[in-house]
This record gives sequence, C-alpha cells and structure tokens, in this order.
Amino acid sequence: MTTHHDTIIIGAGHNGLVAAAYLAKQGKKVLVLERRAIVGGSVVTESFGDNFSVDSLHTGGTLRPDIIKDLKLASHGLQPFGSAQGKPDSAPQPFITLLADGSPLTLDAESIKRISEKDAARFPEFARFMDKAASILDTAYATIMPRLPMNFGIREGYGLLELGLELKLAGRKDMLNFIRALPMTAQELVEEYFESEIIKAAICAVAIHGSTLGPMGAGTGYTLIHNWLNRGGLAHKNIGKAGEITTALANAVKAFGGEIRTEAEVERIQVDRYTCNGVILKGGEEILADKVISAADPKHTLLKLVGAQDLPPEFVWHTQSIKMRGSVAKVHLQTNGEHGIPAGTVVLAPSIKYLEKAYDATKYGEISEKPYLEVTTSGNTVSIHFQFAPYALRNSDWKVESGKVAELAIKTLEEYFSALHASRITHHIITPQDFESIYGLTEGDPNHGQLMLDQFLFMRPIPGWSNHKTPIDNLYLCGSGVHGGGGVSGAAGRNAVKALK
Repeated sequence: MTTHHDTIIIGAGHNGLVAAAYLAKQGKKVLVLERRAIVGGSVVTESFGDNFSVDSLHTGGTLRPDIIKDLKLASHGLQPFGSAQGKPDSAPQPFITLLADGSPLTLDAESIKRISEKDAARFPEFARFMDKAASILDTAYATIMPRLPMNFGIREGYGLLELGLELKLAGRKDMLNFIRALPMTAQELVEEYFESEIIKAAICAVAIHGSTLGPMGAGTGYTLIHNWLNRGGLAHKNIGKAGEITTALANAVKAFGGEIRTEAEVERIQVDRYTCNGVILKGGEEILADKVISAADPKHTLLKLVGAQDLPPEFVWHTQSIKMRGSVAKVHLQTNGEHGIPAGTVVLAPSIKYLEKAYDATKYGEISEKPYLEVTTSGNTVSIHFQFAPYALRNSDWKVESGKVAELAIKTLEEYFSALHASRITHHIITPQDFESIYGLTEGDPNHGQLMLDQFLFMRPIPGWSNHKTPIDNLYLCGSGVHGGGGVSGAAGRNAVKALK
C-alpha cells in the first residue's frame, strides 16, 4: 500500500525533529522516518546497562531560544538556554583545566589570579568579546545563505541585510575584530588576550572540540566562536540531558499532529526527471510526498539515497569532495560515584603545543598517544571525549584499536584522579566507526562535514548550494551539514522550513 504525505523528514535527529515540528505546527501532514529504534540521532541519552545512562555523543546542549519558544517546548519540559524551571541559572557549570600538579583550575576571573593577575584582568573583556562575536554568528546562522555567486532575490538579500545591520550595531571595533577572528588560528586569537600557556591552551581546546584541526590551524578562530555560541560559553550545559532535547521535540511533533516512525530505514529517495516524489524503505515500502527533507549528512543523502546517476556530474564531484574526517571517540565509565572528578567540563590541555601534537597523529592515520581529553560527569557516570582518533586508521582497524583508546583514556585520566581506578565498574566505548554504523555519521564526523573556512557560510555544504535546496526539485537538506549546523542548536532545521516558503 502506498501512502502520501505533505512532507517526509529523513532522520529523527534534533534538526529533523525541529523541521518536522515547525511543519506540523503549520498544519502539514508530516512523517518522520528514523532508522534506529529511538529518536534523537546523535543528540541522545542512552543506557548501556543498569544504572549506566549517558549522553552518547553530544554532551548535553540546548536549542536556540526562539526555537524553544516557537515550538512551545517548555510545555514538554524543555526550558530556554540558561534557565531552570523558568528561573535564571544562577550556578552555571564551571570550565576546569588540569594543571601539571594535577590540581584543577576553574577558568573565571577570580580563579585565574592564581596563575596570572594580568590574565585575570583580561578575562572579562575576552568573555565580553566572545559573547558579542557569538551573537553576530547567531544572526548569520539565522540567515539563509544565498547561492553565491548565483543571482539571489529580495528574500535572500533581506537576510544578508539583517546580518549587515547586526555587524554595524556591534560597533566598529567589535565588527572588525569579529571579521579578523574568523580566519585566525585559535592560538593567535587567545594570544591577543592572555600570557599564561595553561589558560591559552584550555580555551584552544574548545576551538578544536569535534573538529579535525589543531589550534595552529587557520579558521580555528571561527570554530572557537561557533562552539562558544552553541555552549553559551566555555563549559557544556545540561550535561547528561541531551536526550531531553530530542524527547521534547518528538513530543512536540506529535502534539502538533506529526507522525514519527522508528525502525524505518530509508533505502532510496525516489527521483524522476530531477524531481523527488517520495522514498522507498528498506523492505520495499513506498511512501509518496510533495517534499522530502533529509536530516542525514549531505554525502549520505545525495550519493547513497539519491545516487550519482540522478545528479549533475559537477555537483556529484563537489559532494564527493566534502571533507568529513571524523576523529572523535567517546569512552563512558560506570563508577560507584566516588571517582573524584569535579562537576563541570574538565579538559586535559597542558599547552597549545600538546594539542597540536595530539592532532598531528591523525594526519598519519594514528591514534594520539597523548590525547586531548574533555571530561564530564553525570551522577555515577564519567564521559570522556577523546581526540584524536581518526576514522581511517592507516595500519590497523577499529576492531583492534577500540580497546587501546579506552586504555589510553582511562590511564591518562587516572594520573590526575587517583580515586577513579577503584571507583570503576565497567566502561563503554564508541569509536569513529560506531559514529557511522550506529549513529549514521559518515566517516564518523559529528558535524556532518568539517567546520572549516571552505565549508562554512555560503560554502556549506558546497559552494553554490547553501540555501538547503538541491538539484532535485522538492528535495531539501536540514542536517548539521548545512549552514547553521554543527553541534546542538536546531538552526539548520528551523532554516530549512523557511527555505520551503
């Protein structure tokens, strides 16, 4: 039996669910198709055993405030950024770096005085500029990028006008510093503010988080601002609650009249003469729709679900050239709760040189022997974000090396927290190949494509196709691989719906 919907959304990640909720709110007949048995994509909290529940890939996070308001997500238990039960968040999570002697240092103006009076005095100005830069970038992400250098209409031009106004209102100094910061290295950016190596390195760690870049790489000034925007500062928010975001979104989709089907894997997007008219599921079920929006990454959507035979040759070449290059592994520990690791976001980043060397290993297809680690805790669980662990290993494979990553992560962390060893019960590792096979992230890239200078703004996912459209009529993209995506915000899903109008 063939069914018909106004819109099919491929993938129930946070961007797919945002798009579905907006469309369902408009009264559209919406169907979300999710390959896994649970919704959430990479923004999910899962159980890996009794009393062992963790944010699998993304640590906590939050949607943009306008999305929470538009979709009435507070009625489904999700509060705006920086609030709890509708009240201002008076105790934000700390961002902590580990000193050489093993002691923790919280990055705030008061604590930094232990290291440098000068850096402590400069920290408030740095935080002020980063907040302003993040606000400008947020405006850019709210703008549907026109298909430069193609001609664009008044609607696209209006979005750029709003961005220009935001830049102008920022003031000449902040505007110029924002534009300067985008192509800079993270190292160059932090050296304009701080003298202490440990302070500079800790901030640089945020710049490279989730990206296959070192802090000396061009464009890590941009990724620092991007991650600052999504986190709302240096530290993660809502740790252990990533699944609450996508659960609230799924409930909103259903409340607005949308439908979500799990264990429904799309095998092919139906295309006839450059026009999309529906999908075929694994098993052969055909579902027709006026429009299809894919929350999967661009490479998977276009090269596997559509296929090169139904796309223009030059477009296929550009899509094949999208840089994925995932290099993140996750090691989750179940403990008895006596691990001794402080609450907040804890980073092991002794120096900028240390971070750059950790990145160097991935250039040669090797796992970093001295990795950059970012650690968060939630109840009795400890989650370790491990960089760098390249998806494509040169001289081995992940069936062999997964144990090595777990051993390296745990052994390194135990050097700083001696109580961790005795508190451990079991662990669960998620390799870059698991990112792909379980969570659908091509090449293990959590951002659906690297956040790089040649893959951002009007060049994301590829030059000339930054407005969510594709060469296939009625087929759109809304995942993290398009403009506004990368991390947890929902901007890409929201903007895709705007592009449909």
